[in-house]
Amino acid sequence: MSANSFGRRFSLSCFGESHGELIGVVVDGCPAGLKLSERDIQGELDKRRPGSTLYSTRRAEPDAARIVSGVFNGYTTGAPICILITNRDVDSRPYEDFRFKPRPGHADYTARVRYGAFNDYRGGGRFSGRITASFVAAGAIARKLLARLGVEVYGHVCQVGGVRAERAPTLEELKRAYENPARCALPELAGRMEDLLRQTVAEGDTVGSMVEAFAFNVPPGLGDPVFHGLDGDLAALIFAVPGVRALSVGMGFEAPSMKGSEFVDEYTVSGGKVVHETNRCGGILGGISTGGVIHVRVAFKPPSTAFKKVKTVNVEAVREEYLEPWGRYDPCIGVRAVPVVEACLALVLVDHCLNQGVIPVVLRDEH
Repeated sequence: MSANSFGRRFSLSCFGESHGELIGVVVDGCPAGLKLSERDIQGELDKRRPGSTLYSTRRAEPDAARIVSGVFNGYTTGAPICILITNRDVDSRPYEDFRFKPRPGHADYTARVRYGAFNDYRGGGRFSGRITASFVAAGAIARKLLARLGVEVYGHVCQVGGVRAERAPTLEELKRAYENPARCALPELAGRMEDLLRQTVAEGDTVGSMVEAFAFNVPPGLGDPVFHGLDGDLAALIFAVPGVRALSVGMGFEAPSMKGSEFVDEYTVSGGKVVHETNRCGGILGGISTGGVIHVRVAFKPPSTAFKKVKTVNVEAVREEYLEPWGRYDPCIGVRAVPVVEACLALVLVDHCLNQGVIPVVLRDEH
């Protein structure tokens, strides 16, 4: 399988570059008979699109989804679903300077080395966060499939800089996360995050962040150890998101400072079922879902583009030079990454549900 595709039974193949004509995704393996429209896709894309919050890039893209295959008379046919998203607000002029002077912290230099300088360097090309619109479009389909099982996926920003959550949000709080510009589900924290974001923008700088996502009502037994465990596949897909530097399942970030007696989730019986009394494992053990809430946290670096002068190298002249402030950028990745992390979690769950027959390949009860 090519490096631009992910998934075994429910696969996505994304294409396009940040400043190319369009970006898009082909979703293969979606069961026939799922009621699907462009409106379903658009609802999720609107959460991620540029300009969707006060703290995002000034690039104004409508991110209008167009389904060109795999859907007939309002239902999926079982054939590959191709979704196109046109790039409309493109300004490539600043990037001519970056062709020979790579931006520190970006993939400009590594991409040039890997592809012999034939890569599309405009806007970061394939290495731009813009490619994640394809993840979200495919994730919208995955979420519709999961809804049939009663599985719900929600996320929010749990940390911006030094402002971090000290408790888990409730389900009702998570459902309201998109109602504030910081995309934080905790009402006592959202205002502080917004203050920090405003200060960061005023300083012409950027700030790191963390997004956490939860999947509720996941059936136990999903996962194919050892190389396709649920957490392993989640890590593989989430690390394809530009700017991701770390992933934690459950209390993974806290685990090194804990004792075994503190970390262990003891078993009990509830409603005739074996369950954990706590969920420090994050709903996954041995790469297999436990039946508990799946909980992941994703750490994003502060964006490397900022309105500050930085030192680089002219790769043609082989000499040190400086880059002046440039471009349109997100001061904090996490704010627009919430729907991306949600999509990644949904995509991996659907792939495993189909692989293990939890979701049938033909949905006969949609009409």
